[in-house]
Amino acid sequence: MESLRGIRVALLEARMSGELESLVRRWGGEPYSVPAVHEEPRDVAREISALLDDAASHASLASSRAPVVVLSTGAGALALLQEAAKLGRLGEMRALLTRAVTVCRGPKPVAALKQAGLPVGVRVREPHTTRELLEALGALDLDGREVIVVHYGERNAPLTEALARANVRASELLVYEWRLPADRAPLRRLVEELVERRVGAIAFTSQVQARHLFAVAREKGLERDLADAMRRHAIVAAVGPTCASALAELGVAPHVVPEHPKMGAMVASLARFLAARSVA
Repeated sequence: MESLRGIRVALLEARMSGELESLVRRWGGEPYSVPAVHEEPRDVAREISALLDDAASHASLASSRAPVVVLSTGAGALALLQEAAKLGRLGEMRALLTRAVTVCRGPKPVAALKQAGLPVGVRVREPHTTRELLEALGALDLDGREVIVVHYGERNAPLTEALARANVRASELLVYEWRLPADRAPLRRLVEELVERRVGAIAFTSQVQARHLFAVAREKGLERDLADAMRRHAIVAAVGPTCASALAELGVAPHVVPEHPKMGAMVASLARFLAARSVA
């Protein structure tokens, strides 16, 4: 039977750490949670007000076409609604998102819209990378339309650069930023334990987790030792191709990348990898 066989699995997920811990336990592993990312809200009141004012002026024009709103994450979609509510303009934001063609990069923004009772326009196909997002946008008629990009915790430069090359008028909104946790001591301990080969596997659910872990290792002068430990000892799992590419750039090719970019699939794939290695 496929199982994690009691191995210690380091988890860097913050927002859904409880769910991921439960998955690891369900598959027979020992979860070791060390959140690597803090999502810091930005003050976007002025930007959202300007966005809603602009949307209202365009909506009043009979010739105006509905805008396209790109939602990169569920947290970003919910933050839009929350910030609009703080401004007393929630009804206007809901009207904008109802009128717009929403393009959801993955299941989380889809779930956020459904939770708010708002329509879902376009669902980007798996594995939900920038490539598939651009493919989905390319299937739309963007002529004369404004594209509003709601980023994840950092600016998606390849996306906005591609839109600029296509002569698309795009506005960008960054509602929160990815930061290292204020207390980095747990991440420092994790780096040391990985180097000392006291962690059997490590699972990454976003590219920024990998960058933050290596940034902490760099501060301790252990970047090369960390990469070597992850290549030679710890089994490295990445939730999807974007995360895998970030790890490869840091010198670590993940051992496990599931076919479907979801946490459950990643943990199951990790168990299968262990079973196959045991047989070999």
